Amino acid sequence: MRITGRRALVVGGAGGIGAAIADTFADAGATVLVADRRPPGRHPGITLDVTDEQSVADGVAEAVARLGGIDVLVNSAGVLDQAEVATMPTETWRRTIDVDLTGVFLVTRAVLPHMTAQRWGRIITIASQLGIKGSPSMAHYAAAKAGVIGFTKSLAQEVAGAGVLVNAIAPGPVETEMTADLTPDWRAGKTAELPLGRFGAAAEVAPTALLLASEPGGNLYVGQTLHPNSGDVMP
Repeated sequence: MRITGRRALVVGGAGGIGAAIADTFADAGATVLVADRRPPGRHPGITLDVTDEQSVADGVAEAVARLGGIDVLVNSAGVLDQAEVATMPTETWRRTIDVDLTGVFLVTRAVLPHMTAQRWGRIITIASQLGIKGSPSMAHYAAAKAGVIGFTKSLAQEVAGAGVLVNAIAPGPVETEMTADLTPDWRAGKTAELPLGRFGAAAEVAPTALLLASEPGGNLYVGQTLHPNSGDVMP
């Protein structure tokens, strides 16, 4: 599964799953540009705030100029925290929806014309198994990720005929900076639910993105959600 010569924009690629995908793509021969609010780390990067429409427009324009086009888009920017619905501040709900769902829409909309013009593209968005099964104290996050899955299915039907394949990845719990901040009780309870008995690692999710971005490996995936999730959901 190589993607030699492909130009990949990894949004949210400065840490966690996004960083692992950026590394995996680069090792497989892609030219990688990371877009994030934080310093990019190993790869060249640009500053982009997925909640700001102008920042997204400017960032995508810069990415196209620097890469010469975009073949693969990875939407991996996200936030994760805990709050029960009865006491959840409206701002907490809005921030999660803005980053985890609306941000996916804004970046994807900005990139699409470049992909449809060249009649080839792969769009891969990081969802979550919680968008399928839900979780106490994470209704806002689960709602956003369920929205990502629905968005993926709908957009895939719109643009597959133009050569742009749109898919999602719904990881189970993964050891990242975000999950490290979850309560010990939640982490312990979730670990006990997993048939595999452990959280995953970001590097164990990244090969799924490589499959979807590659040829011929990803050629038949249209509107799919793939599940590297330690057995938490068995669709």
